[in-house]
Amino acid sequence: MEDSSSSAATEAPTQERAATDDANTTSDPGMYGYIKQDLFTSEIFKVEIQNLPKFIGFNDLKKFLAKHGLNPHKVKLLSRFAFVTFKNEEERDKAMKMVHGMQWRGQVLSVRLAKPKADPIQRKRKQQQQEEGEGAGGQPPAKRAEGDEEELSVQIANVVTPLWNVPYEEQLKRKQQEAVRVLQGLAKEIGKTNKGILPWLFDMKGKYNKMCCPLETIQPSPTQTNYRNKCEFLVSMGADGEDKTVGFRLGKYKGGSCAVVGPEKACHVSDEAKKVVHAFQKFIRSTSYTVYSPETYEGHWKQLTVRTTRTKQAMAMAFFNPQKLEETELDVLKSSMKKYFTDGEGKDSGITSLYFVREGQRQSPNAEDLPCELVLGDHCIHEELLGLQFRISPHSFFQVNTAGAEVLYSAVGEWAQLDESSTVLDVCCGTGTIGISLAKRVKKVIGIELCQAAVEDGKANTKLNGLSNVEFHCGKAEDMFCILGALVSPSITAIVDPPRAGLHSKVILAIRRAAHLKKLIYVSCNAKAAMNNFIDLCRAPSNRVHGAPFRPVRAMAVDMFPQTMHFEMVLLFERESTSQQQTNHPEQKVCSS
Repeated sequence: MEDSSSSAATEAPTQERAATDDANTTSDPGMYGYIKQDLFTSEIFKVEIQNLPKFIGFNDLKKFLAKHGLNPHKVKLLSRFAFVTFKNEEERDKAMKMVHGMQWRGQVLSVRLAKPKADPIQRKRKQQQQEEGEGAGGQPPAKRAEGDEEELSVQIANVVTPLWNVPYEEQLKRKQQEAVRVLQGLAKEIGKTNKGILPWLFDMKGKYNKMCCPLETIQPSPTQTNYRNKCEFLVSMGADGEDKTVGFRLGKYKGGSCAVVGPEKACHVSDEAKKVVHAFQKFIRSTSYTVYSPETYEGHWKQLTVRTTRTKQAMAMAFFNPQKLEETELDVLKSSMKKYFTDGEGKDSGITSLYFVREGQRQSPNAEDLPCELVLGDHCIHEELLGLQFRISPHSFFQVNTAGAEVLYSAVGEWAQLDESSTVLDVCCGTGTIGISLAKRVKKVIGIELCQAAVEDGKANTKLNGLSNVEFHCGKAEDMFCILGALVSPSITAIVDPPRAGLHSKVILAIRRAAHLKKLIYVSCNAKAAMNNFIDLCRAPSNRVHGAPFRPVRAMAVDMFPQTMHFEMVLLFERESTSQQQTNHPEQKVCSS
């Protein structure tokens, strides 16, 4: 689970009524200054659709627009009206002409131009100016005495590590309780979507506190502080007033704040990463280039990503917006950066791999798509985990808590009950850490990953550890299941460790169709987000969902993120047997691949 930064606000407003005037003619143009930049924002192609029918949902509106050949960029549905943005003026005007006056479910729709959303920073600044003018006699209110507010180190700790002042045993207790709530909620949903499983489900709920399966005791992290091996730091004005500060954002942009606080006292950041941040901050302050502003889209320095390892290697990725700088200027900057970290003050920072990443001005592209140039050192860093070696390249996924990952992967290996005849299907395998950690005890490991760079890392890690029974396939998991159907052995276990949002529904449907797959271990860093995946694995067969359902038979939380409420959830699912299917679904014909 990675730290994320807030981007400039371009979403539709939640409550304000739109005006018919175009934003450029508003009486307060400063509130919309960002639209005057030569940059893309869908806010300038926004309309308000009024007089919508009662009781329609978001999907109803999307289908209605699609039916008439309209492809909106964003849709924000409110009570009886909606804000809809388009990608260009042509599409916006087409929508206005087509939808205005159209009848839908007995309602005559009307469409008008809408104001862009006011910039949160400028809106907050205006509010502060108004408040300052409301002091006695029109004078600004008196400044707060020093010490009235919490120290910045406490404020930022409350944001990034909200459980920092909670005893660790209590943290574990809270996470275990949250895991219980997840499994109780899953039990309810399974009962709604698979009536044939109810007798078994009632038995489980009676035995295990209304949960769908037994929940084991949460596994603590071996280290509770300084455990993160990857952190993403923003570059902005410091909350203490210092310019060009590298740290964590104190608030969200949409809340009107871009200020950051350095990680010096952050309990979850490694000392090695703090050392890199300190050196990098000194370097950028010595340059003439300013901090990038999401408010004005001007400036250059944006972000610093730092990865550290047990092997005392450190990778730093400096994100820089070149704006209109010439290549010669960028070459000089990269050259000075290399000199600073090679022979200058930064030579003792511990950096063994330094990248210069060109950030575009457009809305957040995938990090993998950004031009990434090696300035100094090695192309990769290496980490040790469970006695194995792993290569980590700039965009590789690797669990952020290495010691915690050893606990997690050991549990997965135990639950899988593998032997020398087993085949492990590692879905969303990344650089292959789970599969490679299990390879020596099984016949074969097959990794499936969409990112080509991760696949290359996986292949390199296989060679690095002298393994010959591991192979990787690059592509969509749902497509790979069809291809691999004839390759796998009768004894196969799938392990999935997807991104925070969970697996695409197509992957779940492919898993259900794979009749030879009897056991599935699902590792989730956000069980609530993955809930639909769990439900679809267990729901009764239908025209959409083919193949026998799975049942959750075992669950456990692993604390990978101390000082926060986040944790990894491990669930073991087993496919219903033929006899169970006949008993539970006598009226249904089960489809298989």
